[in-house]
Amino acid sequence: MGSRRQPARPKPHWWSPLTSADHWGAIASERRALADQLDVLSPEQWDTQSLCDAWTVRDVVAHLVLPHKTSIPAFLVTLVAAGGSFSRANVAMTAKEAKRPPTDLAADIRRCADSRTKPPGFGSEAPLTELLVHGQDIRIPLGLEDTSATGSWGAALDFLVMPKARRGFVSRSLQGFRFVASDVDWEYGLGEEVRGPAVALALAMMGRRSRGDELTGPGAPGLVGSAGR
Repeated sequence: MGSRRQPARPKPHWWSPLTSADHWGAIASERRALADQLDVLSPEQWDTQSLCDAWTVRDVVAHLVLPHKTSIPAFLVTLVAAGGSFSRANVAMTAKEAKRPPTDLAADIRRCADSRTKPPGFGSEAPLTELLVHGQDIRIPLGLEDTSATGSWGAALDFLVMPKARRGFVSRSLQGFRFVASDVDWEYGLGEEVRGPAVALALAMMGRRSRGDELTGPGAPGLVGSAGR
């Protein structure tokens, strides 16, 4: 398959070389690999600041566990208590879940490895992307080995440039950039070029500056400079 040069509008999800079954297989493998790494963390590592806003490693793991334990009625109750704010409801539920012992949180990640839970209105690419990025939120501050497959990051990039990714994943416009992955056959957009590993592109799109030094091209300073932590 040749290089995928795209106009400003993203191609349909089926342009990805991975199928939904591939996504779920990658998710299961990633969860088990992450659980293996969490099993041996020290208390200090669990309390380390992650790349995700004000959350610690423990908070991020709790956030990953929540969708597999929270019923829709329970979430709606919390949402109402949070004044209808999804963000505040998420923070409140994560804080409550994070009070559980780290060993239990790690065990839950492994236990839900084969779960096919996904956000309403999204496909398998959404939980895959969330897991990959939050895995980096945990691994990078702790200096842990990245076990994720490069091909999975290509699928994550396919998702992140879709309009629906603006709902809870990409908070900024990606217009005005031409993204080119250096390690998978993927490119997108029109504008100033930003080139680098797929993982570095995905993190920058989702507001992380980490690995931003791996991005090159005239658009890189603007993309990385506008990102959060």
